[in-house]
Amino acid sequence: MILARRAPVAKLGAALLLSLAALTTLNAVVLGGIVLLTLLVTPLFGLTPWGLLRRAWPALLGAASVVISLSLFAANRSGAVLVDFGPFLVTTSVLSLSVSYALRLLALALPAVLVYATTDPTDLADSLIQHVKAPARFAIGALAAFRLVGLLGEEWRLISMARRARGIDAGGNPLRWVRLFAGTAFGLLVGAIRRGTRLAQAMDARGFDSGTPRTVARPSPFGLADWTLLLASLALATLVITH
Repeated sequence: MILARRAPVAKLGAALLLSLAALTTLNAVVLGGIVLLTLLVTPLFGLTPWGLLRRAWPALLGAASVVISLSLFAANRSGAVLVDFGPFLVTTSVLSLSVSYALRLLALALPAVLVYATTDPTDLADSLIQHVKAPARFAIGALAAFRLVGLLGEEWRLISMARRARGIDAGGNPLRWVRLFAGTAFGLLVGAIRRGTRLAQAMDARGFDSGTPRTVARPSPFGLADWTLLLASLALATLVITH
């Protein structure tokens, strides 16, 4: 768990550098290397690779959808035919392109999920104020966002249970399931906006927009190990960009 104890800003910066590097290439080998490296260092953050993948299931679902959609709608179908079944015409060029885009998505998502899963929101706010000199309004807003994200899953479950108790269920109908999913997502979005509005009003009432300098109760160290993490990420990102 040596990397889990690093300053949140250092972990956030390292993930940002890798994400920017992943946006510059479609080389499947390079992107696969970023994904593999992320999984290999996961135990140093106090998680298992399987635990990270379980938390990143939306990214895995998105990567699978990229492969499927490109297999169906890709314009360039040059190269040897690998699969020709119904609407699926997968050639070597289609497979190479779809895998590259899927790996890019994972290379962007996995480091971000790793940082989110191993960072305490309060530590993040303290680190932003002390190390980046971020305004207290922004830092506390980031803290509130981190706290509220964890509530979305529970609120989704409660909305789904309430709909089920009222007899609103998909009943195995995929079209009805899509409608229910969209309705639940809209309700969740409305609730999040209302909660964010109340939170912003409460922050203004407590003087977060007054411009008065604020002190920090918990000092957040930023030492050699944090700089090492940033420099190692910068070196890897430079290697990817110049590859």
